[in-house]
Amino acid sequence: MAKAFFIDTTLCTACRGCQVACKQWHDLPAEITTNRGTFQNPADLTFSTYKLVRMTEEVIDKKLTWLFFPDQCRHCIEAPCLETAENSDAIYRDEDTGAILYTIKTKELDAESIISSCPYNIPRKAEDGTISKCDMCNDRVHNGLKPACVATCPTGTMNFGEREEMLALGEKRLAEVKEKFPNASLLDTDEVNVIYLVTHDSRLYHEYAMAPQSRKSGISRKVALRKMMKPFASLMRV
Repeated sequence: MAKAFFIDTTLCTACRGCQVACKQWHDLPAEITTNRGTFQNPADLTFSTYKLVRMTEEVIDKKLTWLFFPDQCRHCIEAPCLETAENSDAIYRDEDTGAILYTIKTKELDAESIISSCPYNIPRKAEDGTISKCDMCNDRVHNGLKPACVATCPTGTMNFGEREEMLALGEKRLAEVKEKFPNASLLDTDEVNVIYLVTHDSRLYHEYAMAPQSRKSGISRKVALRKMMKPFASLMRV
């Protein structure tokens, strides 16, 4: 059964413990940054930064509001990057966890095609063409441990477990949050294994917090077409 994250942004304090834990577990180097007048640091995801706590300041109902969004790969149920890579073993799905995993062989792929296929703008490329992103701490999960970001989170923002359990937890928490924030929602629950709870319009958190509807429709059509054509693939090679 697939694993999933439930990320409750209402509990996030932007301590960035998850961001640091990800760096530490994957032995990723620190990056030189500059003061840009924002708590968010570094400015964006990179080949060496798989997880980033995004921060925006918005005036909502005449109040200055800080919105925090721990951004990472969504490990899509029908992953566009995996579909784009087609039959390459550079990108594959772990059937036990549902994690979408990248290997060193991604340097053999068309990086721009892989990156542009992602509706959440997640994958990042190194100078040698290798592509990277969150791997769900798949090694930890296979050894009965939680992902490093989840194990580190001190507020309950990050949660991880069986997909059905995380969906149930998300729905339960959504019902509670809606009492104060009637516009609260869970993002893209049918498409991803990383489920976010937000209290306001997702676009206030991040441009790619949700997949654009046009991209989701296009992906669904492409995936459906590939599934229809699979039985005929051997005949087409004759």
